[in-house]
Amino acid sequence: METSKGQKKVKDDLVSVDFSWEVQNFSKLNNFKHYSDVFAIDDYKWQILLYPRGNNVDFLSVYLVVVESSKLPPGWSRYAAFSLTLVNQLHPSNSKTLDTEHVFDKRGSDWGFTSLIPLSEFCDSGKGYLVNDMCIIRAKVAVSKAEINILEHNASSSAPIKHLNKKRRVLDYVLAINDLTYAPPGPPIVKEPEDMSSPPAAELEDFRGLGKIEKAFVPLLDEVCSWHPSLTECQRKRSRMFTEWAFTALGRLLHFMKTKKVKDMTDDACEQLKLLWEELEAFKFDLAWLAPGVQRALDMNKIVESAGKLKRLRKDVD
Repeated sequence: METSKGQKKVKDDLVSVDFSWEVQNFSKLNNFKHYSDVFAIDDYKWQILLYPRGNNVDFLSVYLVVVESSKLPPGWSRYAAFSLTLVNQLHPSNSKTLDTEHVFDKRGSDWGFTSLIPLSEFCDSGKGYLVNDMCIIRAKVAVSKAEINILEHNASSSAPIKHLNKKRRVLDYVLAINDLTYAPPGPPIVKEPEDMSSPPAAELEDFRGLGKIEKAFVPLLDEVCSWHPSLTECQRKRSRMFTEWAFTALGRLLHFMKTKKVKDMTDDACEQLKLLWEELEAFKFDLAWLAPGVQRALDMNKIVESAGKLKRLRKDVD
């Protein structure tokens, strides 16, 4: 069961709405992504999009979305300034709030925050974000009343856009859209198919009765847990959702180390491995057995660099 409510205000050239979404029975959400009720601003409908397990990261991911963007008229665009808040139900002053602004259109119909809060912190009921299996997400959204018609607006025109006079950098953003080489700043989300259903069941597999884990990770987890039983023992008193996240994080790191070769350990790959390691540490596993292997993998970058230097030296000698 979910409850939501909103309040509409009009000021200057913006229409603002405060929308609150109570997500009940969070641990039972099976969908890869989850949508709030629809709320309206002027003639257009909006929703909050939630990734309960994170959008390919070990963080809670939350976005603002224009509903049925494919049905919007050609050239439609609206400027919006908004904040998304994860309410701390025990200590309201510790609520997590992030704000941003975006020009929404048919191609960019969603915008928000991929890494709102680490899942390990969110799932800890003592922290106050998930209480009695319920969390509260609030959105404060201010949308321009006038439409920005990108198709009709000429980038060289000197005519001012009234509702963006106070948002000069957003005006620059709109004008730059006509330049196909322009890459807008901000945190674009990973696009998923329009189907809102759960991922195919074949992609997930039960792992020792502890939860559903990505199928590719299960053989790796089985092997290391056979050698290190404390991995499963330390998680048995945790909630099922926390345990799934914990073993998913461990599986990601093990899969990374198994599939990467020495030549693959570039600077970017090392940064990715460091991030996976930092996220895994949050789940309080005993990882003393794994740390040396991770360090060796990180050191491979130096070996690759040294091999490259040696190859260049040989070439110079030749």
